[in-house]
Amino acid sequence: MILLHVAAFALYAAAAWALWPGSGAAAVLRRLLPPAALAAHSLAAFTGVVTPDGLDLSLFHALSLVGGLTVLVAWATGALASLPGVGAVVLPVAAVAALLPAVFDSAHRFPYAGAPWAAAHIAVALLAYAFFVVAAAQALVMTGLESRLHRGLAEGSATPPLLTLERTLFRLIAAGFVLLSLALASGVLFSEQLFGRAFQLTHKNVFAVASWVVFGLLVVGRWRYGWRGRKALRWILAGTLLLILAYLGTKFVVEVVLGR
Repeated sequence: MILLHVAAFALYAAAAWALWPGSGAAAVLRRLLPPAALAAHSLAAFTGVVTPDGLDLSLFHALSLVGGLTVLVAWATGALASLPGVGAVVLPVAAVAALLPAVFDSAHRFPYAGAPWAAAHIAVALLAYAFFVVAAAQALVMTGLESRLHRGLAEGSATPPLLTLERTLFRLIAAGFVLLSLALASGVLFSEQLFGRAFQLTHKNVFAVASWVVFGLLVVGRWRYGWRGRKALRWILAGTLLLILAYLGTKFVVEVVLGR
């Protein structure tokens, strides 16, 4: 199993190099390396997360899952191909995340996660994370492109127009918002069936709801007032940070700081 994590790390690193502007990598490598890395990462994650006792969703496995899903979303939506800068952000992070479960042992198994509805709830929530992380990376890259254009520095012809990238960005945000809404609604309405306890207003839930509010205001602001550029970037980064604090931040405090 360790070899699978190492293979995923190496393939992600190779994909990051291939997509880097000016690397000179052949087009076939740029096309094949990201899905090859995802395949190796999927096998490594499956063997580590799915156990006879339930799903092992310890901090490092959760980081690995979010890293892999982020690359999957970036690859499936075409962000890796259209904006190599997105790959420069998400691929190295995914490479490190894929290696973490092989280096650190922090089993944190949840027997209830073997139930189909609980597994579906967790999958939807993690996929929402991935959409928002890709959106944040794309927003950062687009801000850099816009700054270069304002300074009169032309971009390569292969880069799509900023308006096209902006429409794609807000589609990512809309999809992430829908998924986050589903995850929150299922967590609130069916908490007892999913997790065996009634819904509680924990730090995790407060941060998650705050993130949902931020992204909801961003969607309304975009639709009603045409928010874009740096204003939209601030809202995207704020919402993504709150979402990271909600799940990964909470798990870090509980598992690493408190040792529970």
